[in-house]
Amino acid sequence: MALALYAHPFSSYCQKVLVALYENGTPFEFRNLEDGEHGRQLEALWPMKRFPVLVDGDRTVLEASTIIEYLQLRHPGPVALLPADPLRAVEVRMLDRFFDNYVSTPQQKVVFDALRGEGDHDAYGVAEARRMLETSYAWLERHLADGRSWAAGEDFSLADCGAAPFLFYADWTHPIPPEHERVHAYRARLLARPSFARAVEEARPFRRYFPLGAPDRD
Repeated sequence: MALALYAHPFSSYCQKVLVALYENGTPFEFRNLEDGEHGRQLEALWPMKRFPVLVDGDRTVLEASTIIEYLQLRHPGPVALLPADPLRAVEVRMLDRFFDNYVSTPQQKVVFDALRGEGDHDAYGVAEARRMLETSYAWLERHLADGRSWAAGEDFSLADCGAAPFLFYADWTHPIPPEHERVHAYRARLLARPSFARAVEEARPFRRYFPLGAPDRD
């Protein structure tokens, strides 16, 4: 049975998995959640209704990072997104958590607040999220100071699969300051990566969903 991915093209966490699949040319069925029937199937598989969710035969795999690790174990391809060396793999996982927790989480805080009704906004929480993004941008600028091409060195990895969509949407939400030239250059490299460029193009028809208004770029 072919792999099936329950996902939405505009979701950053879904794009994270799509990048991994496209990097290795892994065959799969894209069960687009724009289709209501796919949404009902997802809820039966995972009542939390969070996505992406991967189905491989009788196995259901939740959470983007876990899905990518599972793909490497059970459906490996030419691009190893987790290095074989255990210590290098620890660094990749650490950076994966950085992009999840300190770029994606505050970015989504700002976006989700914009979706709230009048009187339900959290101005303090949004300000705190924006401060976290500024701190994360500054940390990443220093992290990239050694001239590395990708988050964990010269090899594209799990960490970059998440960095691509998270920095993409973070810059829309709270622009990366111009003085962080290395972060801008890294984001540009991610956008030029064919796997992520494909995910961006597939999501383009859904830009109207971005509650802050998608900028006329990227």
